Amino acid sequence: MSRIVLLHGASSSGKTTLGKALQARAPSPFLRLSFDTYRDGGALPPAARGDWPQIREAVFEGLHRSFAAFAESGCDLIVEHILDTPGWHERLQELLSGQDLLFVGLFTPVEELSRREAARGDRQRGSAIEDAARIHAGLRYDLELDGSAAPEENADQILAAMARPVQSRSAFFSS
Repeated sequence: MSRIVLLHGASSSGKTTLGKALQARAPSPFLRLSFDTYRDGGALPPAARGDWPQIREAVFEGLHRSFAAFAESGCDLIVEHILDTPGWHERLQELLSGQDLLFVGLFTPVEELSRREAARGDRQRGSAIEDAARIHAGLRYDLELDGSAAPEENADQILAAMARPVQSRSAFFSS
C-alpha cells in the first residue's frame, strides 16, 4: 500500500509550494504529481491547447490513472489537484481505493489568491476565487490547512498527521 497526500485547493492556493516543502521534509521519497507536472514538462504541446475542449476529458482520465499506476507500483505520492469537474472525485475514489491516503484541504484567503494569481500571470483573472468558492463544497478533509501559512509549517502538520496511527479510512473515500 502506498501513501498518498492529496493536496486539494483552488488555483494559486499554494499546492505546488506546499508539495515541494513536503517533499523536501519527508523522511522518505515522495513523487510529486499534478497536471502541471505533465503540462510544464512538455507532455501537452502548446499547439494542442486549441484542441483542449476535445481532449480534456481523455487527458484527465490519463492523469488520474497515472496517479493510480504510480501508487500501485509502490510509489508514495504527493498529488496536487483540483476536483473541479463532476465525476473526478468518484473516479479517484475508485482508482485509489486500497491506498493509504491523506486528504488535505488547502484554504487560502481570497486576497492572497488574487495576489498570487496576478503575480503568476498565467491564469485567467478571478479563476482562483471562483475555484475557492465552489471546490470545497460538500467535501470532508482529513486535514485542513491555511494556504497563506509558511509552507514548511504546513508540511510539518502533514507529516505529523501521517505519523499518527490510522484510525479509519480517509475522509476522501466518504465525501
